[in-house]
Amino acid sequence: MSRVKKAVHALKNRRSVLKQAKGFRFRRSKTERAANEALAHAGAYAFAHRRDKKGDFRRLWNVKINAALRPLGLSYSKFIGAAKKKNIALDRKSLAHLAEFNSDAFKRVVKEVK
Repeated sequence: MSRVKKAVHALKNRRSVLKQAKGFRFRRSKTERAANEALAHAGAYAFAHRRDKKGDFRRLWNVKINAALRPLGLSYSKFIGAAKKKNIALDRKSLAHLAEFNSDAFKRVVKEVK
């Protein structure tokens, strides 16, 4: 009879892999080999998309600022360029928040930039 050398650890690894793959569809949640492969890809995507998320939010802020500026007769690019020339150092996140939730303050900032 062959000797089993890593029984306890193999079971522990198998259980942990399958536990992490819980919720995956079809074979990926049931077999160790497919689950390992799926987890490797999932980790790579998660790492890459954490970086992408920062760009996604920046694009969203730009759209919100632009939407608030259009009725005031400015475009996003002209506003940002003018703000840099006047040394107004508000970041896009705070500008977008002002544009969405506090339009009076945003209008005052725009007036300063003009």
